[in-house]
Amino acid sequence: MPNKKYTVIVSDRAASMLVNHVRFLARVSPEAAKKLHKEIIAEAKALEYMPESYPWLNCDEIPANKYRKKLVSKRYLLIYQIKDDKVYVDYVLDCRQDYKWLL
Repeated sequence: MPNKKYTVIVSDRAASMLVNHVRFLARVSPEAAKKLHKEIIAEAKALEYMPESYPWLNCDEIPANKYRKKLVSKRYLLIYQIKDDKVYVDYVLDCRQDYKWLL
């Protein structure tokens, strides 16, 4: 169904991670922090349509085909899973960091 609309649910953990990234960036540039926050929120909301078009997160520590990833602003990853008609954004990661610890 090409026009299927999903409900996007951002976990408390992902929301907290986003706040931490924005706070960190705000120390250097409040304007860049505002822009990043706005962009990540918009990209998460955009997962309402065609979330399956983004690649799988391939990692030996997690089951195959559990999470998908979406790159935002060149260095942040939205890590999410699709269940029925819902998209669950579980993590917002700075991909310059080692993120295997969370899996």
